[in-house]
Amino acid sequence: MEDKILKTIKKYKLIESGDKVLIAVSGGPDSMCLLDILNKLKEKLKIEIAAIHVNHGIRKEAGEETEYIKKYCEKYNIKIYIKYEDVTKLAKQDKIGLEEEGRKVRYGFFDEVLKETGFNKIAIAHNMNDKVETVLMNIIRGAGSLGLKGIDPKRDNKYIRPLIETERKDIEEYCNINKLEPKFDESNNDNTYTRNKVRNILIPFIKKEFNPNIIKGINNLSEIVTEEQNYLEKIVNNIYSQIKIEETKEKVILDLREFNKQDTIIKKRILLISISRIFGTSKNIEKIHIEDIIKLCERNIGNKYLTPNKNVKVFVNKGKIIISHTY
Repeated sequence: MEDKILKTIKKYKLIESGDKVLIAVSGGPDSMCLLDILNKLKEKLKIEIAAIHVNHGIRKEAGEETEYIKKYCEKYNIKIYIKYEDVTKLAKQDKIGLEEEGRKVRYGFFDEVLKETGFNKIAIAHNMNDKVETVLMNIIRGAGSLGLKGIDPKRDNKYIRPLIETERKDIEEYCNINKLEPKFDESNNDNTYTRNKVRNILIPFIKKEFNPNIIKGINNLSEIVTEEQNYLEKIVNNIYSQIKIEETKEKVILDLREFNKQDTIIKKRILLISISRIFGTSKNIEKIHIEDIIKLCERNIGNKYLTPNKNVKVFVNKGKIIISHTY
């Protein structure tokens, strides 16, 4: 198993000698497997490790999970950073779902500890099954080809996923062999959640009726698409830099004439890049929003506004496309 993880680390250049890696731990099989393996590999990789854990205070088992992680870290002399938070209360205050609030709290704490401690990477225990589930969920909701990428092995050269090429069954087997006795989150059996339906109902059905190797099959599809998308991204970034007139935190200005010369697929990607540069993400922009912006630009009528959603404003004027916040 260690060799498999090392192969993934080298393939995607996830870790370099001298890195200081925080390992996000929940107490479940995936994160305990990752913590145990990176603890074994730290000398070989020449890295420093520590654990980081957020107790969301949602489930009654949360306290047991925190104690279990603390005992493991004490046993192996691993430094651990822990945050206790009432996620239910915060979710009500922010008027968002528990899952979204939990993610917000976790990643906020990760970034806080990175800044304060000098650690430079966060290892997250997403595995191949998680990636395949994400791809299937994206297909179901009608995502474009970008949705077929699933979960990237690394993001911003900060968040890394060494288990992304490892199946869940192999992780659970590793935990059994090494007597880790991880904690299992009972909410993973609650099929009111879409991901759990995909995990517990859809994938077993496909395995039984169509392809027993569906996890590896969809992972292969994802890798092929990722390769193609990365190549396309290089082309689009090059064109974007050529037609970009101005870029700030508040707005992006593009050359309208040069934009209109591009193929539709390039136009779509340029708009997504522009929006991401301002908002940090293009997650809430739908296909119809992008198509509406392209139509506006193709008409080439001056002084025209478009607000594809409540946050984004597009203004076409004097040969320029100005993309900015609505406020």
